[in-house]
Amino acid sequence: MADARVYLDHNATAPLRPAARDAMIAALSMTGNPSSVHAEGRAMRAMIGRARQAVADLCGTTPARVTFTSGATEAANLALSPDYRMGRAALKIAHLYVSGVEHPCVLSGGRFPADAVTVLPVDAAGRLDLDALDVALSTHDAAQGQAMLALQLANNETGVIQPVAEAARIVHARQGLVVVDAVQGAGRMSLSLSELGADFLFVSAHKIGGPAGCGALVASGEILMPAPLIRGGGQEKGHRGGTENSAAIIGFGAAAIEAMAEAAASATLRVIRDRIEARIRALAPDVIIHGAEAERLANTIFFSLPGLKAETSQIGFDMEGIAVSAGSACSSGKVGTSHVLAAMGADDRLGAIRVSIGHSTTDGDVDRFLAAFETINSRRLSRQPGAHAA
Repeated sequence: MADARVYLDHNATAPLRPAARDAMIAALSMTGNPSSVHAEGRAMRAMIGRARQAVADLCGTTPARVTFTSGATEAANLALSPDYRMGRAALKIAHLYVSGVEHPCVLSGGRFPADAVTVLPVDAAGRLDLDALDVALSTHDAAQGQAMLALQLANNETGVIQPVAEAARIVHARQGLVVVDAVQGAGRMSLSLSELGADFLFVSAHKIGGPAGCGALVASGEILMPAPLIRGGGQEKGHRGGTENSAAIIGFGAAAIEAMAEAAASATLRVIRDRIEARIRALAPDVIIHGAEAERLANTIFFSLPGLKAETSQIGFDMEGIAVSAGSACSSGKVGTSHVLAAMGADDRLGAIRVSIGHSTTDGDVDRFLAAFETINSRRLSRQPGAHAA
C-alpha cells in the first residue's frame, strides 16, 4: 500500500478538526432557523451563541462584538469601508493605508476607491515601515475624514509578524482606525484586541481547522461599525443580512475552542520548524529563507532554492506525495510571482515554497518532507556545472 500523502499547507487551509466535523454533523441533524422564536429556532440560536462565545474568547473580546460572515474576505470587505456609523451618527473614513505585503483581499482596498488607497513600504524582512506610516499620516487631510490602517498580524507567505501594536499607537495618535487581518495569527499566537490596539480584526474558520466558508469581523466595541455590506433581514444585529450558515458557524466555534488551547503550545511547532530549517540549510547552504531575521509564526517556512523555480519544486514535492504551496493559495490555484517577495525587495522571479505545519503534523511527516527535499535539491545540484549533491 502506498504511503499516505503528507499535508504541509496549513496556511492555505487546515485539515478539518474531528471536533468541528462532529459539531457540524450535530447541527445538520437539527431543524430550525436561528431567527425563529419556536423551540427549534431557539435551540439553533443557542448553539450559534456558544460558537460566538468561543470565537470571542479566541479573539480576547465579548460575544456581542462578533459578526459572522462567509469568510475573511467578506469580513475584510465589510471592514474596509469609507462609511461608518458611531451609534446613529455617520463617520467618514477618507483614506485607507495598507502595507505592500497584505493579502489580496486587503490590497484590493475593499469598498474604497482606488485613489483613496495608499500602499506603504515594508523592510527587507517584510515588516511595515513605521516611519513611512507616520509620514503618510502626517500629510493626511483630517478635514476630509479619518484615516484607516489595515495591517495583517502575520503574513500568510512568510509568517512574519507585524508590529501591530506600535502601528496602532501611531494611527490612534492621529485619530485613525486600525483593522487587523488576524487570519494567520488566530490559533497560532494569543489574540487580544486591546493588546493589539485594533479597532477591528477579522478571522477565518478554515485556517484553524474549521469549515471553509465562514469567518468573522470582531469589533473592539459595539457603537462604531461599518455600513453593512450585505443588507437583509437584520441578522447579526443588522451588520450582516442573510440566514446564518448555522452548521459552519457551529463548526467554527468547535475549532476555535481547540485552536485556542493549542495557541499556548506554539513552542512545539517551533521545534518542528527549526528542525526542518536546520536540515534544509545543511542540505542546501545557499537556500534563502525569507523573513528568517524577523519574528515569525512558529509554523511557517518560506524558502527559495537558487536556480530552481518554485512551481518546479512544488510539482516535485507533489509527486513525492507532499502538499506544499508555491506562495499563497489566494488566486484560484494560480502559481505566479509573489507580491510579498517583491514588496520585500527580494528576487521574485523564481518564487518560493511555503511549508506550513499545524496541529496534525507528525515527526513522520517531517521525515518524508526532508527526504523529498534532499531528492529535489540533489536534482537541482546535478544540473549545476561543477556541482555535486550534498
